[in-house]
Amino acid sequence: MIDKILSPFEGFALPIIRIASGGLMLTHGIPKLKKLLAGGPYQFPDPLGVGAAASLGLTVFSEVICAALLVIGLKSRWASIPLVITMLVAVFIVHGGDPFKKQEMGLLFMFMYLAVMFGGSGKLSVDYLLGNKT
Repeated sequence: MIDKILSPFEGFALPIIRIASGGLMLTHGIPKLKKLLAGGPYQFPDPLGVGAAASLGLTVFSEVICAALLVIGLKSRWASIPLVITMLVAVFIVHGGDPFKKQEMGLLFMFMYLAVMFGGSGKLSVDYLLGNKT
């Protein structure tokens, strides 16, 4: 019974995860983009030892460019990889000593990006329209 009710919506799970996680991440990335465009000196964590400006730039690439690619569904599997890495760094390095409550959101984002990485863009995506059916 429930299968018959839900079958028309079968292809919506991946697009919902992809659009929601990408759109929500943009709310974190756009303020960082503004900070990057404002110029230095930058007050930003440098967990990988590449410098504050480079760390901010890598984070902006992930949280703005890759998140926007997820929203439209273009190269979503590739775009999710920097997002997974960013969330791993945020959770286990930047907030590694913090309580779980501080790490929880990053983990939720990371698992959504993993779902996109393994599941693809879905049918409601630019990739699908371009014929990249994966």
